[in-house]
Amino acid sequence: MARPLRIQYEGALYHITSRGNEKRDIFLDEADFKKFLKILSKLPDRFKVIIYGYVLMSNHYHLLIETPQANIIKNIHYLNSSYTGYFNRKYNRVGHLFQGRYKSYLIEKDSYLLLVSRYIHLNPLRAGVVRDPGEYTWSSYNDYMSKRKEKEWLNRKWILSQFSHREDASIKAYKKFVEDKEGFSKSPFKGAIAGFILGSEEFLKKVRDESGERRDREIPEIRKIRKSLGIQDIVEIVARVLNIELDEIKRKCKRNNKAKKICFYLIRRHTSFSNQKIGDYFGVGYTGVSQGVRRLEEDMKKDKELKETVLLVEERLLSEE
Repeated sequence: MARPLRIQYEGALYHITSRGNEKRDIFLDEADFKKFLKILSKLPDRFKVIIYGYVLMSNHYHLLIETPQANIIKNIHYLNSSYTGYFNRKYNRVGHLFQGRYKSYLIEKDSYLLLVSRYIHLNPLRAGVVRDPGEYTWSSYNDYMSKRKEKEWLNRKWILSQFSHREDASIKAYKKFVEDKEGFSKSPFKGAIAGFILGSEEFLKKVRDESGERRDREIPEIRKIRKSLGIQDIVEIVARVLNIELDEIKRKCKRNNKAKKICFYLIRRHTSFSNQKIGDYFGVGYTGVSQGVRRLEEDMKKDKELKETVLLVEERLLSEE
């Protein structure tokens, strides 16, 4: 199964988010929020990173972090494991606190850092917790507004300097930028390349170059941006893994064609082909494609063996040269 993005290189900028296991709360009282921030504050000295912003919600957090030394994995491992140890000791519990592996986006700094900073600072509003970002205690927004003692480990300078070289003017302009109604409804992540890269074609090339060939086998997402898979490529792999003939997949009269539904699912998941284009290839209507994907997803929830089969095909697909 595809694993979350783990690309590291010097100077990489990330939007990181990590949720509580089973979406449970990871902050139960004020002391928990403070403890997390205390651990977070150690990262710049310990790992030489730059933190541009954060927001801590009841069951997850968002973080904007730049890594001059290509060490995001060490940073988040230290942050999450240190806080988990504290939380488990305090509440007399054992096991994982966070849900699986954290999610991350690679960000082109000049084009997207401002937009993502606005996005995370508006998170409490989208969640309906507050009506104004300045009302929320556990985010870096009020640090940007200079409404509390400045945190030495939080870097406000780059973002504020994009508006003005005068601090009072830059703060006022950033406030207007964040609280603009248009920004509330816009997500910068909708146009993410391959689902995890925010940037231009030039930035995409940089990510490809920095990732290196060796990482291809370890990070399925890199294969997704390195190689453009065609419909026929996926159909051939499905047929090979399931040990069936290609004609059996495309056969129109066969009911409940499991292989065909797996093809629909994987083509939708790993390419940009439309339902109409997929349907044209298989000789079905575009609604048949969406219905096939939906039925397979429903069947996988009930049939563990089917789910394992689909994951096996997907792993083979992502490892193909």
